[in-house]
Amino acid sequence: MIFHIVTLFPGAFDSYLGESILKRAIEDKKIKVKFYNPRDFAEDKWARVDRKPYGGGPGMVVQALPVARAIEKALKACGKESIKKSAVKIIFFSPNGKRFDTAYAKTAARKYRHMIFICGRYEGIDARVKKMFKMGEISIGPYVLTGGELCAMIVMDSVSRQVLGVLGNFNSLEESRIASPDVYTRPEIIEYKKRKYRVPKVLLSGDHKLIDGWRQGRGK
Repeated sequence: MIFHIVTLFPGAFDSYLGESILKRAIEDKKIKVKFYNPRDFAEDKWARVDRKPYGGGPGMVVQALPVARAIEKALKACGKESIKKSAVKIIFFSPNGKRFDTAYAKTAARKYRHMIFICGRYEGIDARVKKMFKMGEISIGPYVLTGGELCAMIVMDSVSRQVLGVLGNFNSLEESRIASPDVYTRPEIIEYKKRKYRVPKVLLSGDHKLIDGWRQGRGK
């Protein structure tokens, strides 16, 4: 799986991609991440890509053409064969988009070889860019963020987990087994501020049928 990220702030991804599972996935060549900065496709020597919105209002809007050129470069990197086989998906992050979930992540990991993420900033990206390319609009929740970079990290993380070999043990996928939001480990009894906290007895029973039932009851 290759993720192509169109963003004004590629440095925002350094920490997350430089740690833990995604770092190993990149090192093991299970996934690859490429960046495309619209500033590199700006029309003036100052690499400015934002302008005041038509119709008035606060803030600035990212221009369509620098973003479109960045997308074009990403598509070129995907290769004609992948595009021909519809193995490329362009994602535009928007609060009004389709709600992202695990089912979407599973489908994406199975269906696409390349995913191109368009990360907005400021008041957003000139909407005409959505008419220039065939793309899907995705929302990660009913709230607004300052940029699409966090959205890209969330989707990339979720999709990457569905790529064979990224987790090492595919049984680590909580969504593919009976799991509970509550987990416990040693020691069996913890004392904190003169109060004792114990692991639920069912988890110590060795009876996997009972344990699965406990987990299906969401750990209660």
